[in-house]
Amino acid sequence: MEKTVFFVFRDEEMCFIHVLLYALDYAVSGKVLKIVFEGAATRLIPRLSQKDHPLHTLYEKVKSQGGIAGACRACSAKMGVLEAVQQEGLPLLDEMNGHPSIRRFAEEGFTVLVL
Repeated sequence: MEKTVFFVFRDEEMCFIHVLLYALDYAVSGKVLKIVFEGAATRLIPRLSQKDHPLHTLYEKVKSQGGIAGACRACSAKMGVLEAVQQEGLPLLDEMNGHPSIRRFAEEGFTVLVL
C-alpha cells in the first residue's frame, strides 16, 4: 500500500486546503496520506476546529478518516495552541526532543513530503 505523510509548516489556509483535498483523494483510492502539523501550521488547528470556518467540514472529514497523524508538541506550545490541540484530541508528536521524527515515518514506509 502506498503511504505518504505531509509535514506542513506553513500557516496558510489556501495552501492547507490542498493538503486536505489530497488526503481525501488518497483515501478514495485506498492509499494512505497522513498530515503532521509542524511549526506555524499548528496555529491552523484552533481555527479549523471552529464549525463556522470555511475549511471545517473538509478538516473534520480528513480527521474522521484518520488522516491526521498529529501535531508537534513543541511547536504547539510555542505557538500557544497546545491546549487547543489537546481539546481536538490530536496526538502530540514529540519523539525527537519535543518534535515529530521524520525518520520514524520513513522507517514505517511513508514517503515524506515537507510543505
